[in-house]
Amino acid sequence: MIKQLITAIAIAAISCTGVAQSTVYMTRDITPESLVKIYEAVGRKAHGKVAVKISTGEPGGHNYLKPELIKGLVQKVNGTIVECNTAYGGRRSNTEEHLKAAREHGFLDIADVDIMDGAGEIKLPVRDTTHIKYNLVGANLANYDFLINLAHFKGHAMAGLGGVLKNQSIGIASANGKAYIHTAGYTDKLKGMWSHTGDQDGFLESMAAAAQSVADHFGDNILYIDVMNNLSVDCDCDSHPRDPEMKDIGILASTDPVALDEACLELVYGVKPTEGNDNRPLIERIQSRHGNHTIDHAEKIGLGSKEYKIVMID
Repeated sequence: MIKQLITAIAIAAISCTGVAQSTVYMTRDITPESLVKIYEAVGRKAHGKVAVKISTGEPGGHNYLKPELIKGLVQKVNGTIVECNTAYGGRRSNTEEHLKAAREHGFLDIADVDIMDGAGEIKLPVRDTTHIKYNLVGANLANYDFLINLAHFKGHAMAGLGGVLKNQSIGIASANGKAYIHTAGYTDKLKGMWSHTGDQDGFLESMAAAAQSVADHFGDNILYIDVMNNLSVDCDCDSHPRDPEMKDIGILASTDPVALDEACLELVYGVKPTEGNDNRPLIERIQSRHGNHTIDHAEKIGLGSKEYKIVMID
């Protein structure tokens, strides 16, 4: 089914004349070796001091990308795993406890881990100032020459879905920056933020704007990977996520984050529900939060294109 859908998508993309297409590489294999292989297929070599942005996963959760899966890629690029503290009161809301959680989950066994806003925060300029006027990110982001945005594609309680766009916006924002994005520019302080999160589309558009600011910061020194496994309706920030009801799909990568998240979204929608492989809960989660709007707005502001072609590397 996946092969048929990919073929149909590729043919449709090729037939669109006069529209720029981004290339999205894909493998069905979700292994350490295939993660390295798809990184190499993208053709954008990491260099200098390399940040690998993942979610370290809220303790209690179990769907985050495991160290044994990402170890080969992280060590190949001599990367540092980077994260920022959360805006809610879990165990990753301060640097000391966040590092302990990262150690418990095995990430410090494979690489250094940098909680980037442990050293404070810096402002990045944003092009789309509809809601946010700047992007508050972990100060240590400035120490890196290259970013590998390594995301786990899944659902999310507030955003509807989480892929590379969320990983690059909420994920790289400092705790205060997360408050600023979640409140669509109302406040960049944690105190009282949860009373001002009613502008859903404003929140989603703020994520797109924040992701674009990070892309502008790195220029061509960035690439994007979505791992489509453990496809729960809940995010890795959830300490008690629902078990996945879909089968794993594969790994996708691109230099275009909009094309990449759109391709993943269409693959989810393209699954024919069967026993043990039911995409309907995840689709309901995405639609109920208008999750696709982040991708749509990211395209609108010029971060990337939803027009793409898939190249299989299997």
